[in-house]
Amino acid sequence: MKILPAPAIRLLDQQSIAREPISSIDLMERAASRFTAWLLQTFPEQNRFHILAGMGNNGGDGLVAARLLAGKDKKVRVSMVHYASHYSQDCAINLQRLEQQGKADIEYLHEGEHFQSFSSHDILIDALWGSGLSRPVTGLGAAIIEGMNASGAKIIAIDIPSGLFADQATPGPFVRAYHTATFQLPKLSFFFPENHQALGHWHIIDIGLSREALEALTTENYLLTFEELHAAYRSRSRFEHKGTRGHSLLIGGSYGKMGAMVLAAKACLRSGCGLLSVMAPACGNLILQKSIPEAMLLKAAGEEYLDKIETGNSDMYSIGAGPGMGTKNTTAEAFLDLLKTLHKPMVIDADALNILAMHQDRLKDIPPDSILTPHPGEFKRLAGTWSNGFERLSIQKAFSKKYHLILVLKGAYTCTTLPDGKAYFNPSGNPGMATAGSGDTLTGVITSLLAQGYTPEHAATLGVYLHGHAGDLAAAELGMDSLIASDIIHSLAQAFKRFEDA
Repeated sequence: MKILPAPAIRLLDQQSIAREPISSIDLMERAASRFTAWLLQTFPEQNRFHILAGMGNNGGDGLVAARLLAGKDKKVRVSMVHYASHYSQDCAINLQRLEQQGKADIEYLHEGEHFQSFSSHDILIDALWGSGLSRPVTGLGAAIIEGMNASGAKIIAIDIPSGLFADQATPGPFVRAYHTATFQLPKLSFFFPENHQALGHWHIIDIGLSREALEALTTENYLLTFEELHAAYRSRSRFEHKGTRGHSLLIGGSYGKMGAMVLAAKACLRSGCGLLSVMAPACGNLILQKSIPEAMLLKAAGEEYLDKIETGNSDMYSIGAGPGMGTKNTTAEAFLDLLKTLHKPMVIDADALNILAMHQDRLKDIPPDSILTPHPGEFKRLAGTWSNGFERLSIQKAFSKKYHLILVLKGAYTCTTLPDGKAYFNPSGNPGMATAGSGDTLTGVITSLLAQGYTPEHAATLGVYLHGHAGDLAAAELGMDSLIASDIIHSLAQAFKRFEDA
């Protein structure tokens, strides 16, 4: 699913109006009608609504909703907030229609005037500013936003919380919504942690914009969807055998951290590769053989840490390196030497990333299209710090382009960037996955998919989605507070089965 910047969203509206064809006022009616239907379904027992409407088309959406709610005998109060010299044409028409209906209590607020406080018994509908906002909210608008946030009422934002910028960091006050009902497509700002308190729970409402017009618009940013990933999913043929499903090799582990390798290995096998080999220091031999009888051990130099890494014909494997590996000098040297011998993409995580952060001159040795899976702390050590999500995304894209790598930045809406500048945000997953070993399981999943012949792009994006979906399945059964990495592995089978059955 495309994530369009605000100017492209306006263009999509215009082209939809021309292609359908439909008038702009009728498109507004349709969009607000679908919002109102969602609102009534979400809050079926609520009878009191207070709409805060601006003077643009976002305000027009709110006025349509007010008329429809009043038509269903809901108690509706509308505050028209005057912050400009005139209404948009469609907003003015819908204000006139609401006044003629005569069922809503309408007040008109102007700069410098006192306004009544908001009741916590009402649901507040935020229709002040839309996605086109490009200046911080000040004056009366800022005071109203402050009053809304302080009211204790549930706030529902139409399309985007007022004050929040769609395509850049937000410098001014913004509404803190309980729900955000966005039209057709999400906005880029929805995917960054600093904006979570503005959005609350956000939902996409399809308002019937032109699919052909949307297809023609270009963007670098996307939201992963099951339907699109399922098109890349590779089902098994009747005559598959372990030799056709790929051979994975996981490299890592050290004294006291062998559990990371166990988790990565189990996740790798649960993700469908035909064969798995594991290379770890000697102290892990018994642990690995007992914990993962399906895996084969490759002999490695070192008792407590990897001192040397020899993979033989490395082209026979997909390689994932880093879980529990440690950053001892001999281990670092062994890993950096390995990079020079590889001729196809690999998966790099955990301590392998930390080694690279300490030897940044060796980033150029990573095989092109390899998949790096850092959490934010590891990425900061690799690429530097940032002040907001937009800056972080820019740094991440630049890193992927510079080194021709796929970078999976883990967290809420895990972001995968490609060397061509594209970014894919992942909707699956939950806060319960913020637990030790969760990243090791992701390494196993992606390494397994890479072994099975998926392109690095599809191994990364499908792996991230499946991993998050497994976490959601586990959380649904166990709750987020009790979730551990082993639960994610256990739920991988059900996550894959959804793709098998679709």
